[in-house]
Amino acid sequence: MKRLLLLALPLALAACTKPADPATAPADATPAATTAPAAQAADASLLPKYHWTLNEATDAQGQRIATLFARADQPVQLDFRDGRVAVSNTCNRMGGTYTVTDGSLTAGRLVSTQMACTDSAVMALDQEVGKRLEGTLKMATMAGETPTLALTTATGDVLAFTGEPTAETRYGGAGERVFLEVAAETKPCSHPLIPDKQCLQVREVKYDDKGLKVGTPGEFEHFYDSIEGYTHEPGVRNVLRVDRYTVKNPPADGSSNAYVLDMVVESANEKP
Repeated sequence: MKRLLLLALPLALAACTKPADPATAPADATPAATTAPAAQAADASLLPKYHWTLNEATDAQGQRIATLFARADQPVQLDFRDGRVAVSNTCNRMGGTYTVTDGSLTAGRLVSTQMACTDSAVMALDQEVGKRLEGTLKMATMAGETPTLALTTATGDVLAFTGEPTAETRYGGAGERVFLEVAAETKPCSHPLIPDKQCLQVREVKYDDKGLKVGTPGEFEHFYDSIEGYTHEPGVRNVLRVDRYTVKNPPADGSSNAYVLDMVVESANEKP
């Protein structure tokens, strides 16, 4: 059976208070703080460099918005690229346009796939996320080892995200888009450090601008690398769209290429 899976897809502002003059201040005066807490700024350049995972959400009264955490093991994630925001780990994949102006992020109407989820809480997650992301939100970011993003709605809900570097950020540039066909079964392959290693059987396939296969693929070959984001299921043949990156200064026993799954284009069950 063959199935097609098409997925759509700190600047710190220091507020300083002048210390009181000991000569003029009242005797019982409390010394003023020399520096107020730093405010966060909206640095739009950080957005496309990270995958943003929701780790906290509170309403205007400071109460946790539990409905946004219907998938505790897969928190809501935002990805910003080429003027569009993609929302994943909801029931459906969602996405729309966005702009950042004067410290605010404005997201256009979000569109989504039309799957149904059996879990009613997960099914409701699309609406819960959508009604908070659409429109204009106050935005604050903070760079660092663990970057943060905070989005505040007009009603006072605050969504707090942490950033994980994208592949482009980790590998220092854009990858090359390629299509790899992965055979249903792995085969034994020789590896000096891994006894009894099993290798994926892979060959590259090509498509024209209309999405039709062109040319004749070569023979399947041992694939010694891994594909980030892909887990092979024995007996299932897949065509994958991946991004291939060049690894700078790879270890002596490592590959000079890194592969990151973008999407599964085609999948066929070849189990007996």
